[in-house]
Amino acid sequence: MLDQDHFSSYAMGHWLRSDSSGRQVRSAVTGETLGVLGGVPDVAAMRDYAKSHGGPALRALNFHDRARMLKALALHLKAHRKALYDLSFLTGATLADSQIDIDGGIGTLLVYASKGRREMPEGFVLPDGELEVLSRDGSFLGQHVLTPRQGISLQINAFNFPVWGMLEKLAPSLLAGVPSLVKPASDTGYLTQAVVRLIADSGILPDGALQLIMGATGDLLDCLDAQDTVGFTGSAATAMALRSRPSLLQNAVRFTSEQDSLNGSVLGPDIEPGSAEFDLFITEVHREMTTKAGQKCTAIRRIMVPEAHLQAVTAALSERLAATKIGHPAQKETQMGALVSQAQREDVRGKLQLLAGECDVVFGDAQHCVVSGADAKEGAFMSPVLLNCPDPDAAKTVHEIEAFGPVSTVMAYRDVPHAISLLNKGGGSLVASVITHDPQVARQVVLGAGAFHGRLYFNDRVSQAESTGHGAPLPHMVHGGPGRAGGSEELGGLRGVKHFMQRSAIQGSPDMLSAITGIWVTGAAEHVGPAHPFTRSFDALQIGETLHTAAREVTLADIEHFAEFTGDRFYAHMDAEAAKANPFFPDRVAHGYLLLSFAAGLFVEPSPGPVLANTGLNALSFQKPVVAGDCISVQLTVKRKTRRTEAYGEVRWHVALRNQDRDLVAEYELLTMNSYGETKGA
Repeated sequence: MLDQDHFSSYAMGHWLRSDSSGRQVRSAVTGETLGVLGGVPDVAAMRDYAKSHGGPALRALNFHDRARMLKALALHLKAHRKALYDLSFLTGATLADSQIDIDGGIGTLLVYASKGRREMPEGFVLPDGELEVLSRDGSFLGQHVLTPRQGISLQINAFNFPVWGMLEKLAPSLLAGVPSLVKPASDTGYLTQAVVRLIADSGILPDGALQLIMGATGDLLDCLDAQDTVGFTGSAATAMALRSRPSLLQNAVRFTSEQDSLNGSVLGPDIEPGSAEFDLFITEVHREMTTKAGQKCTAIRRIMVPEAHLQAVTAALSERLAATKIGHPAQKETQMGALVSQAQREDVRGKLQLLAGECDVVFGDAQHCVVSGADAKEGAFMSPVLLNCPDPDAAKTVHEIEAFGPVSTVMAYRDVPHAISLLNKGGGSLVASVITHDPQVARQVVLGAGAFHGRLYFNDRVSQAESTGHGAPLPHMVHGGPGRAGGSEELGGLRGVKHFMQRSAIQGSPDMLSAITGIWVTGAAEHVGPAHPFTRSFDALQIGETLHTAAREVTLADIEHFAEFTGDRFYAHMDAEAAKANPFFPDRVAHGYLLLSFAAGLFVEPSPGPVLANTGLNALSFQKPVVAGDCISVQLTVKRKTRRTEAYGEVRWHVALRNQDRDLVAEYELLTMNSYGETKGA
């Protein structure tokens, strides 16, 4: 799977051998040369190919087609994890590290596949928000919609997560319908290349949907326009150099950056040594210092603890770090592997020298460490280093300089406002964690530090067994942060998909909006089908197909019987004088749930047929009370259809209840599961 001589780009459906003029890439464990980066492919042609082949092919698929494609891709990669683990060891990552990277990336594909099927329509336009009524009679409406951008997604990724870093950007991009050009970091790009090779060989993606640039991007950034997006993960300095390019600014290219972050973790003032939360705090900090050898954008760099517990925390962490087994990543007993390269190790050592001006080393030696199963001199191994900052208020470097390795600094705080102040000194972070059992402490931190952090993670004895950890970005939640962290967001469920789409405000008649979105809206054309809609299969039903029922009188006996039968004797149903004293009711009124039951009796066709189950209702509202003597009828309209499995799909019906004066008294959205089988009686 690994080309031992050259690292190949994947461009326009072909693998391109690079020349041998570039830099050598070495194993983080042994220092041996793995390959050579050299040459720049025709990046402008790659972009054109993505736009002319990948983009149209993706946009020809609806959201659910793309979601199924993501699921197939995830399952294909899952079947080849062992080979990817073996390559990942060369990056210095242990098996546990590799699972975070590789399995985490595959899991992200699966989450987006699921969200695409469950939360997006089976169509090509994604409605965004609710309808806006722009006229008195409802003949002119507004709706925000999202459609795929017709450019490319350029992904420039960091070295620490060569698989997850690509897949977490690729999943929402593909689901949105936008092709990707991926530029991995040089030191670990061979692992990204192996994943791209698996994807290309699978034939799951359309031609041009994914291309790979191994090496420099050449003048690609100057070729981009307003339809393109750039997603960057890496250092703040590189992000600044990229995002300030005149061509990106002039063309308003959408740019997101996930960069340096001095994340903090707070031990709550309510936590005592020996408690479950204290042990949890030590475990979380130790894990974040040693996982991926501390090379995580979400790693804990600053540790805030109450003044009274500074020594206890320092001693407990030092003891845990001393027991950490550093060694060859492929060894089962290894807990921490190597940094990604010797150059990266030297960078961390240099940052430590800067931090030493304000901090004291309380554990570790950056120059020496004991390594099992590997040569400490040839590999990029390094001991974890724990620092103490005695005056965090006056200190500057500890809040400004990130040593991107197994390094963290403990500091004391006086009270919760002081801890919040220290957290915010990081200038904007991806994540802050607080280990506390006091909800009021959590509330204080959210109010005081929320504006400075993309994610706030709270944990205690209640949630620790199921929690995912301080440093684990989840595809369901946004990943990003303000200020120093880059000021952008990735992931976040469908928020990540929308980043690759254009929001447009659509205005027009109900028929226009219904045709554009594929969802029937009130006021759009209705039509009566050839038979009762409950007798017609999923495929036979048409959007806008409507049933108007006969009317039914609601009597006082009905109201009293329902009250007696259900036990709901609320005064508005049973006491005329009390009801009339209420500003909402003219007299005793029918129960809302009685009206729903009568409505079902009016529109349901009772015989076995394509309707398999009623799975719920949404957005129920009551507009006008119904009193004894009123008559209600129902309008049942096919609003939206979505395939769910090979056997059945979901039909969403708009249900409107009206009285004898045609006034709307209630409405809601009914959900049923309907089979694809033949229409009953056909």
